[in-house]
Amino acid sequence: MTLFVLLGPTAVGKTELALRMAEELGCPILNCDSRQIFRGMEIGTAAPTAEQQARVRHYFVGTHDIGDYYSAALYEQNALKLIAELSSTHRALLLTGGSMMYLDAVCNGIDDIPTVDPLVRETLRNRLNAGDIDGMRAELHLLDPDYYLAADTRNPKRVVHALEVCYTTGRPYSSFLTSERKPRPFRIVKLGLRRERQELFGRISLRVDKMMAEGLVDEARRLYPRREENALNTVGYKEVFRYLDGEWTLPFATEKIKKNTRDYAKKQMTWFAHDDTIRWFHPEQEDDILHELECQAEE
Repeated sequence: MTLFVLLGPTAVGKTELALRMAEELGCPILNCDSRQIFRGMEIGTAAPTAEQQARVRHYFVGTHDIGDYYSAALYEQNALKLIAELSSTHRALLLTGGSMMYLDAVCNGIDDIPTVDPLVRETLRNRLNAGDIDGMRAELHLLDPDYYLAADTRNPKRVVHALEVCYTTGRPYSSFLTSERKPRPFRIVKLGLRRERQELFGRISLRVDKMMAEGLVDEARRLYPRREENALNTVGYKEVFRYLDGEWTLPFATEKIKKNTRDYAKKQMTWFAHDDTIRWFHPEQEDDILHELECQAEE
């Protein structure tokens, strides 16, 4: 069985091409977006629409409440179990998304994260409570530059947890996410989508404008009472919450969403650039991509 992995930065154009690829392969789509897993965040995460999900069966979309704990390790377990089940009826499957840690978990595997020293945890939580998050981000950048590049470092919980592991083990947190590659009982073919930076940034701007027009503010307002949930500590919602708090105007919040999304896209491209197994295409090279799909599926 071949697992095709379609990856690329946010707003590059994965969704529509993934539908075409899945139809060509006659297979479902395994979503690999760490936020689209949660219900109620459809606009802010650009989740597949009901029409798209009716066109091709999707897994890992809207399966969890925003208060549920979820992680790359859980995703690895769940995705591998599903792949094993589907491989009995499908010669190929399609995994698509841009969540770097989740993609890596399925393709390479992650180790069990060691138990954190309670004294280390207490020390770091005290620093966080004292407002030293900027200093902790600087330490994470020094101790684990790879994770710093990949993670949403605006999320204090992720910064603190990574530092907990760094200080407890004396190793970078990312070493437990990308250490020895685990064997997989299927072949992996990675196809990447990329655009010129300004072209991508233009698409990001249009996407954010579309989200606002579709009701992102109303969606965030419904979620506002649960704003402390980790699932909502992400680009789009954080900025709108500050508008709802009265700190920012809506135009300013919208521009901040665009900027923070551009920053995240740059992190994604930096991360993907380290993987020399990815074959890159422009999204408009659809015929070439489908030809590659056909050739690889026959091997």
